[in-house]
Amino acid sequence: MSLSRRTAARSVRLLGVTAASAALALSAAGTALACDITEFSAAAACDGTKGVITVTDKDATRVPAVITVFLENNGADLRQVGTEQTVTGSKKGVTVSFAEDWEPNAVYRVHVLAVKGKKTFVDADIAPNVTTPSEACKAEDTTTPTTTPSSTPSSTPSSTPSQTAAPAETATPSAPPSDSASGSAAAPVPAPASNAPSPAAQESNLAETGANSNTGLIVGIAAALVAVGGGAVFFGMRRRGSSQR
Repeated sequence: MSLSRRTAARSVRLLGVTAASAALALSAAGTALACDITEFSAAAACDGTKGVITVTDKDATRVPAVITVFLENNGADLRQVGTEQTVTGSKKGVTVSFAEDWEPNAVYRVHVLAVKGKKTFVDADIAPNVTTPSEACKAEDTTTPTTTPSSTPSSTPSSTPSQTAAPAETATPSAPPSDSASGSAAAPVPAPASNAPSPAAQESNLAETGANSNTGLIVGIAAALVAVGGGAVFFGMRRRGSSQR
């Protein structure tokens, strides 16, 4: 049983529509998997005290891309930063760094050129341009402050001598040397008179005042002797008169 022309034409049209749909689907899938500028990003960062410009490639198709960075000045390229670098991206992202001692609020343009075979996938700048932070990079202060040395010397000389000078001894006049020519010793030098009163003078003063003496006892004994003598004379004279009678 042969197919009619109508049936054959309908089948051909159906196959054409299916082929066109498949071609569009493959084209869309290829476009979705192709390298694109939106898969690239850039930023200014610090690596210790040094500044860097980092570029990250998240191209899952792993198309090699050449990255070039330029310092901008009023919309024009002032200079190129370092040398261009080639990066092969991944789904997680691959990052390359450009050492640059950037100044605060500086602007950098990052250009991406991705070519595979004879086909160019990307030839454009990352938008927007990279603007650096408002503060420059500085090192973290991890050092321990040292103790400030004292301005006062460790050993201060004493204002007073360590040993007290002994008082000078009182000079005592020494005996003059003997006269070798005459053979006789010279007369000794009299000792200086002392202001303190002598014991004899003290006793004399006490006797004159009657203090600390035996004057009362002596007077009593003398009076007794006088009385005894007087009595003896009286009795002697009386006996003598009796014998004359």
